[in-house]
Amino acid sequence: MAKSTPIFSPLGLAVLTVSDTRTAENDTSGDYLVKALSDAGHKLESRSLVKDDIYAIRAIVSQWIADSSVDAIVITGGTGFSGRDSTPEAVSPLFDKSIDGFGELFRQLSYDDIGTSTIQSRALAGFANNTVLFALPGSTGACTLAWTGILSEQLDSRHRPCNFYGVLQTLEQ
Repeated sequence: MAKSTPIFSPLGLAVLTVSDTRTAENDTSGDYLVKALSDAGHKLESRSLVKDDIYAIRAIVSQWIADSSVDAIVITGGTGFSGRDSTPEAVSPLFDKSIDGFGELFRQLSYDDIGTSTIQSRALAGFANNTVLFALPGSTGACTLAWTGILSEQLDSRHRPCNFYGVLQTLEQ
């Protein structure tokens, strides 16, 4: 009996840019992520830009976590070590489960681009209320690396041996 080819199932995604300096007109990282997820066949459910403030970040992300049309949230910015970088502190308390391997793999891939400076990235991921969240550095290069090196496959229902689409479907049951 021949194996059937898996069918692509689009996810609903939300994109959040965390920045004290970016605007809707110059948010190249957010623009890249929106284009990449759309080109992959996913649906953009929401997009926002917020100042780097723990409670402002947490408010938007919490709203999306509660929205059943949002399967995944991709956050860009606020993952470094500057005084205002607070994305990990904002989102990690919301996690039901952490995805430790995401940050580890992102930094491994990033090493080829920026060398040991990758240790300054606090990229992280986790699940909250059947929604998967990814927090990436704010540079367009980092977003491109994360999308092409990890997220495009892990958000694709056809990727084998496993992907986050399958995990999200299991969590909903």
